[in-house]
Amino acid sequence: MGNKVTELLQIKYPLIQGGMVWCSGWKLASAVSNNGGLGLLGAGSMHPELLREHIIKCKAATRFPFGVNVPLTFYEAEEIMKVIIDEGVKIVFSSAGNPKTWTSTLQRHGITVVHVVSGSRFAQKAEEAGVDALVAEGFEAGGHNGREETTTFTLIPQVRKLTRLPLIAAGGVGTGSGLLAAMSLGADGVQIGTRFALSEESSAHIDFKQRCINTNEGDTLLTLKKISPIRLIKNAFYEQVNEAEGRGAGADELQALLGRGRARMGIAEGDLTNGMLEIGQICAGIKHIEPVKTIIENILTEYREALERLTVL
Repeated sequence: MGNKVTELLQIKYPLIQGGMVWCSGWKLASAVSNNGGLGLLGAGSMHPELLREHIIKCKAATRFPFGVNVPLTFYEAEEIMKVIIDEGVKIVFSSAGNPKTWTSTLQRHGITVVHVVSGSRFAQKAEEAGVDALVAEGFEAGGHNGREETTTFTLIPQVRKLTRLPLIAAGGVGTGSGLLAAMSLGADGVQIGTRFALSEESSAHIDFKQRCINTNEGDTLLTLKKISPIRLIKNAFYEQVNEAEGRGAGADELQALLGRGRARMGIAEGDLTNGMLEIGQICAGIKHIEPVKTIIENILTEYREALERLTVL
């Protein structure tokens, strides 16, 4: 399965784990890397010294490449980047901000930069900024999303028309058939968040994981569009947001309702009532909490079976 993504990132399979807040610690990242994919530490929920600790532990747990996902709008982004450079991390996935801010600096330190985009015009700007590869993420994804609400399988061929950069599909992908579908549309690999968020090695709270695998189709919706669109499972907090948005609440009121620590409450602490339960649409199709090794083996088996079915046709 070697291609532009595997060559760039020096991995066996074109499978990249999402760098998700409160889910993506060193145990998850190292497990994905040890099983042929690329593990990512989720810096968006870590202070700089905590990230340093996770980088050191990840280095000890795997001899394979791993990286760090950094939301560029994170208030400690500058300190996070210094830690990444100091610790010799070789891969950074950036998101939620202007890629021009850090790309050239990171590359001068020998770091490969992959930027996450939600639309074709953002892909063009990222390429102009000099990134090494792109992640095109559709609005099926969990967590923060683009305002355009473009689906992954609509977005991938549009971005592919505009760039020759290695292209990774994200959002709603968690199976081998999804991998094959994304690659048939022009992607060179996939980034998988939700399925790894619900793995045994994920640092998410077990109650959060259990709530996610009990969801049904339609149980997640995109909300908080006046602040930053985010996909959430419907719960009491979601209903508060929905009521406020329904009566035309402004960004300030919504920000006050959001407060601080809602994602930590929901994902890390398992508060299923008051916390934000960020997860992708595909969680409705995941019914078991499994180790990373099993997840990757199943994805590869599903991919080969799907490819064989198409070959018969």
